[in-house]
Amino acid sequence: MAASRSAPRSRSSATTRSRSANALGSTTWDRVDLAPVVLLRGSESVLVQRAQDRLLAQARAKDPNVEVSRLEAAGYDKGQLAGLVSPSLFGEPRLIIINDLEHATDALIEDLLSYLQAPEEDVNLVLRHASGNRGKKLLDAIAKAGMPVVECAQIKSARDKSSLVIADVRRAKRQIDPDAVEALVEALGSDLTDLLGAVKQLLADTSGTITITQVNTYYGGRIEASGFAVADAAISGDGAKAVTTLRHALATGTDPVVIVSALAIKIRQLARVAASAGRKDITPAKLGMAPWQIDSARRQLRGWSDDGLADAIVAVANADAQVKGEERDAVYALERAVLKVVHARRAR
Repeated sequence: MAASRSAPRSRSSATTRSRSANALGSTTWDRVDLAPVVLLRGSESVLVQRAQDRLLAQARAKDPNVEVSRLEAAGYDKGQLAGLVSPSLFGEPRLIIINDLEHATDALIEDLLSYLQAPEEDVNLVLRHASGNRGKKLLDAIAKAGMPVVECAQIKSARDKSSLVIADVRRAKRQIDPDAVEALVEALGSDLTDLLGAVKQLLADTSGTITITQVNTYYGGRIEASGFAVADAAISGDGAKAVTTLRHALATGTDPVVIVSALAIKIRQLARVAASAGRKDITPAKLGMAPWQIDSARRQLRGWSDDGLADAIVAVANADAQVKGEERDAVYALERAVLKVVHARRAR
C-alpha cells in the first residue's frame, strides 16, 4: 500500500485559510485561482465553463487524484454536502461543483452558510449562480468572507465580443488585425461558442498575425451570409451587391429579423459617430463602440448626409415592424428597406 498522506488539518486551520482570502474579491475567469469557495456569478455559460475548466485543471495539477463531485442544487437534500466534504480514507483532496444555485433548496443554502463558517481543508467548492435573488444571503456571505467571485455576465455587445476575441489571441501570444476581428464578430458573433471556436481554429491552423484574408478563407461563406454583410453593402451604396448578398443570406437561412437588426446597428453607429464629429470629449466607451467600429463608421460615413441618415433610420425602423408581422411578405419588405438605405446614401 502506498504511504499514507499526512492527516488533514483541523477545521480551525481551514478557517484561517479562508480568512487569508479576504483580499481576493471580484475577479475574471482567466485570473481566478482555487480557494475554499469560488462563486461563478452570471449567465454567460462560455465564461462559466472556462472558469470551471481552469479550476479543475489547477486541482488536478495540485493532485491528480483529486475527487470531483457534482451536486444538483434543485434536488439537494439536507446533509449531502457534509458527506462529500468529510475526509476520505486516503485523504484525497476534493473538488465539488454545484451548478444552478439560483434554484437551490433551502436545505442547500442553510448547509452552505454553515459550511462557509469553517471550510474543510483540502476541499474546494465551485458554486455557479446564474441570476436572480434566490440565495442572496449566501451570495453576500461568500463575498463578505473574501472568497473569489468570478463575474460571468452575459456578453452581448460587439465591443465585448471583440475584446474577448483579442484576449484569446493575445493569450496565445499572437496578434489579429482589427478588420479580421470585425469580420469574425459580424459573421459568428451571434453564437459566442462558434465565435471562440473559430478563434481557436485560426490559432491552430495559421501562424503569425491573423489577417482578414485568413478569416475569409475559413469563414467567407458565413461572412457573405451574415446580416452585417448586407448592411455594409447597403451603407456603402452598392445596391446590386446589397440585394445579391441579401438573397444569399436569406437562402442560407439567415432570419429577416436578424438582417434588420444588423442594419439598425450599423445605421445607429453611423449616427452616433456623425453626431460626435469634432467633439474631443467623446470616447469609445461613451459611444458604446470599440475603436475599430468607430474607425469603420468614419470610413462608411463618407457620402452620407444628415438627411440621408435620418431617411435610413426611418426605413429600417419601418422594416423592423414589417418583418415582425406588419407586412405579409417579410422578404419583400426587407429588400425594399435595403434599397431605401442604398438610395438614402446617394441622396445628398
